[in-house]
Amino acid sequence: MKHKDLFRVCLQNLLRHKARTLLTVMGVVLGCCSVIIMISIGIGMKRSQEQALSMMGDLTVINVYRTGKSKKAAKLNAKAMAAIKAIPGVQAATPKLTADQLPINVYAGKGRRYHCIYTSVVGLEPGAAEQMGYRLIEGKWNNSGQDHVLAGKDFAFLFEDTKRPSDRNMRDPWEKDAEPYFDIMKTPLTLEIESGKEDGKKQTVELTVDGRMKEDYSKGMETSMGLVFRLDDLQRIIEAQQKLAGKKPDRRQGWENAIVKAETIRQVAEIETQIKKMGFSTSSMESIRRPMEQEARQKQLMLGCLGAISLFVAALGITNTMIMSISERTREIGVMKALGCHVRDVRRLFLLEAGAIGLAGGITGMGVSFLISALMNLAAAAGIGGGFSSGGFDGADLFFSPDMGGLSTAVSIIPWWLALSAVLFSTLIGVGAGYYPARRAVNIPALEAIKHD
Repeated sequence: MKHKDLFRVCLQNLLRHKARTLLTVMGVVLGCCSVIIMISIGIGMKRSQEQALSMMGDLTVINVYRTGKSKKAAKLNAKAMAAIKAIPGVQAATPKLTADQLPINVYAGKGRRYHCIYTSVVGLEPGAAEQMGYRLIEGKWNNSGQDHVLAGKDFAFLFEDTKRPSDRNMRDPWEKDAEPYFDIMKTPLTLEIESGKEDGKKQTVELTVDGRMKEDYSKGMETSMGLVFRLDDLQRIIEAQQKLAGKKPDRRQGWENAIVKAETIRQVAEIETQIKKMGFSTSSMESIRRPMEQEARQKQLMLGCLGAISLFVAALGITNTMIMSISERTREIGVMKALGCHVRDVRRLFLLEAGAIGLAGGITGMGVSFLISALMNLAAAAGIGGGFSSGGFDGADLFFSPDMGGLSTAVSIIPWWLALSAVLFSTLIGVGAGYYPARRAVNIPALEAIKHD
């Protein structure tokens, strides 16, 4: 038989008993929906967990610390940083130098009118801030200018107006429509370091603000109330203060800590292992993420198995339908064989009918699953506040999420691969369920089949 004849006869046979075919297809639809929805809920749970963790910190960032200051302790110096950067999977790495304990004053305005007595000061390698996930709300990245800095979002609010009374000399950033005394992006800053002694020795450094950072406490206080320097600039300032204090700078000891960014979440654990072998201690979100991921995977597997049971029941329905069809069409099968129809054509015909039922049920089930998923997400969104704006909810997430990225309030997420896999699986289930009836039809002798009433 030609292919078009097979498809034509297949369609005629399925439409011969419309009610029975429809009920069988509905069984596949329910099974397919169960698989898709159950797995999509598991994916939604996993995504919600990753979203919660990402709000606590960057999942790909590893903090590295020195384990001690003894002579035998590993030193986090330039050589160690080069070795860390050479580890496979490391996207970027930089020492994180802090100067919070230094006696620092920052001035702004004409005649040093505005005064800041404390700020969180951090030094990173040129370009590292952008690579590590720091973000700017205004300005630009400048990795080459000496004494060029990035200011925290509310850094300007740390300044007091020395010409105002002490009880009214500062602006509150949390007040509605509050504005600082000056524009941090247009006002030069003067950083003054002191010896820390009564000798009154001081040294000043003129600073230029290139950008204002987006507040992110997972990165550090510097994104809100601090300054980020180029590593060499801050190192020079710290050494200048040490000289004022009568101390001898010593770079051989290296830095106290560093930050490392992995290319993907999956590489974090291996990178941490390699760094620990070098003699350093580490911390990251991996110790929290991995157990949560394993738990989510187990729940997803359990939900998928529950859905698969429904699809297995649907397969039994297809088998039952095909056996009944063979019983009713025994004489027809005999006539086909007597007219010279090949045995393989009889087998292909029944397998095609069973596969068509599975395919129709899979496609319909996929469409119904998208609808159910959308309704679930709408109900969940309404339950947490009746809107999508706070969580960055994208309307496309009502139906599917192709890349699993971004923030979303969706509790059910259907990636394209899940929908396609469900349709293919339903079709294969149909073909598998039709194998026994097809084999039974092939084994019926032609003469006996013709005599059958």
